[in-house]
Amino acid sequence: MEKGKQISGNPRILIPEIETAVTNYENALKGSGAEPIVITSAEFDVDDFDGLLLPGGADIDPARYGQENIASEGVNERRDELQFQVLDAFVRAKKPVFGICRGHQVINVYFGGTLIQNLDSSERHSRMGGCEDKAHSGTAEEGSFLADIYGHTFFVNSSHHQAVERAGEGLQIAMLSDDGVVEALKHVELPIWSVQWHPERICFAHRREDTVDGSLVLRFFVDRCCLGKA
Repeated sequence: MEKGKQISGNPRILIPEIETAVTNYENALKGSGAEPIVITSAEFDVDDFDGLLLPGGADIDPARYGQENIASEGVNERRDELQFQVLDAFVRAKKPVFGICRGHQVINVYFGGTLIQNLDSSERHSRMGGCEDKAHSGTAEEGSFLADIYGHTFFVNSSHHQAVERAGEGLQIAMLSDDGVVEALKHVELPIWSVQWHPERICFAHRREDTVDGSLVLRFFVDRCCLGKA
């Protein structure tokens, strides 16, 4: 269902994706008190939704940030076009947006930032044997949304080989990994937040003892979506 009447009092959060399964995102949002709606085309009305979640997935076409493809994998222009178009609609409407992993990078590129196509430390940040997220520590910037939720230094999961190089216009770095990778961003004026890690894979049924509880940051986002419903 891509449009329709609201069926509950929970905030309706749109997830745009054409290839990758988003079940973990849907379950995490439901557990956090939201109603996720997945769309596969840009035929939607932004007024029907209270927030946007940009999920993880394969890499963005480097042409979108002015680079040739030297290490980007799984590029799909249809997915890029869908997610950038949907993000544009939510930015213009000034509605809450939360980006996860690829979504974090989409937000950065949308605002004119660039990406590192393959980290020198990619083995430290990519999945172990392709099946389990790694864990590492990071430091939240003082006064950032993550510092308010988790404190100054804490452990998160990790499953990526690319990262933010130059932050886009209006974006502030909210967290760095212990080896200097940008792990979170926040827009200075708009209700837009993003993380390079995967909170949906460290909460509820997927809770891990070696990381923070991802549901806390998802609840933060859902609460901001609720404010627009008041």
